[in-house]
Amino acid sequence: MPELPEVETVCRGLAPHLEGRVLVRVDQNRPNLRTPFPPDFVARLTGRRVTAVRRRAKYILVDLDDGAVLIVHLGMSGRMLIAPQRPESPGKHDHVVFEVDSGTTVTFNDARRFGLMDLTTADGLADHPMLRALGPEPLGNAFSGPVLADRLAGKITPIKAALLDQGVVAGLGNIYVSEALFQAGIHPTRAAADVSRAEADQLATAIREVLGRAIAAGGSSLRDYRQASGELGYFQHQFAVYDRAGQPCPGCDCDTAVSGGVQRIVQSGRSTFYCAARQR
Repeated sequence: MPELPEVETVCRGLAPHLEGRVLVRVDQNRPNLRTPFPPDFVARLTGRRVTAVRRRAKYILVDLDDGAVLIVHLGMSGRMLIAPQRPESPGKHDHVVFEVDSGTTVTFNDARRFGLMDLTTADGLADHPMLRALGPEPLGNAFSGPVLADRLAGKITPIKAALLDQGVVAGLGNIYVSEALFQAGIHPTRAAADVSRAEADQLATAIREVLGRAIAAGGSSLRDYRQASGELGYFQHQFAVYDRAGQPCPGCDCDTAVSGGVQRIVQSGRSTFYCAARQR
């Protein structure tokens, strides 16, 4: 599933093609994705001008000139594909096609149909069922070491699981939690409550830095993810530990034949990768 860097990259790719443009035509090619489309979906979007494209956690938010907000979640395999003109016919998995007044089209393609789209208002956005319980944005001003320490306090769950809780920090997923814990030197099985305030400072910094590097690289392409331009992301080539079981971590001087290199364990059904020598 695309995580924060992938969704941020998609938003940045969409913005130059959508912001300030009018949606002159919207085609909805099926009645539902993961959930049904909202009533009058096409009518409520057609003729509206896009004022902004932004992100909240793993959601794409498209602000419209009448105060409505289109919420998009990419699910497991969703893509927003940009083309200079409308295709002659939609592909099998082209579920929604947006055409703007420049002639450009943006197509939501989702082979597994785990994505979703919904409509709300700017005033109601914070209370929307999908957004109201989200924690702070890790790249925003409301996120810091002290804030993270307060949100981890009293939690007996492993730190890896705590960081995947979208109510603790918004937008983090399996890849970037593993990478941030490695950079901060924190073992993924430690209880969240045992992370000191000094370590929380280091972890908050690591989260910001890892996400920043991933966004600069266009995100990570492991399976279905593509940027809005259709290009792959490249951060997978910079992984320190994720998906590197048995390999040395960056700067490692230990004997991997003895240490086993990067370790892989399963936590809550998800793979976790870490360095036992560096993470305590």
